Amino acid sequence: MQPETANINISDSVLIQQCLAGDSAAMERLITKYKDRLYNVILRICGNTDNAAELTQDVFVKIIENLHRFQGRSSFYTWAFRIAVNLTLNFCRRQVRIETSSLDAETNGDSQQAKAALRTYLADSNVRDPAQIAQSKEQIELIIRAINNLNTDQKAIIILRDIESMDYAQIAYIMDIELGTVKSRLARARANLRVNLEAIL
Repeated sequence: MQPETANINISDSVLIQQCLAGDSAAMERLITKYKDRLYNVILRICGNTDNAAELTQDVFVKIIENLHRFQGRSSFYTWAFRIAVNLTLNFCRRQVRIETSSLDAETNGDSQQAKAALRTYLADSNVRDPAQIAQSKEQIELIIRAINNLNTDQKAIIILRDIESMDYAQIAYIMDIELGTVKSRLARARANLRVNLEAIL
């Protein structure tokens, strides 16, 4: 299942054609363009920096091996995310014990973006008083802990929607599920997140 409308970035299209023609410099540019974002989402799902680094390498091996299969029916970015998320979910499911280190680890400057997205869960998003700001930061830390306590699939869907700001069609494609399933899973994940928060607070 893929999103209905093609959304391939022209520069990505050129790089892909160059890669398929054997241009190693183009492949390096493509990897450089997306490696940080893919690493960050992998880290947020698996919760371990060493595993995330290894999985990111595995993802790019798969991308290189399967680039000839990319048909441009989705953006390259979404296609690459699909490979990354599914590889990570499969890895986590194989683990006897899934490590859940903090999402708040510094990840190439993206942690501030993650925190900003997580603030949408807070009731008061226009806090200006210093005491309230401190309280807000503490609440964000609790939200991060609550996300880490979700199961891997629920954590992934929260990360894709509420941190990466992906739309339902992109998530459906990445996770290979129906659009309605995305909405129902996201609703369950958010409900469980609220339960986790209530348990912590």
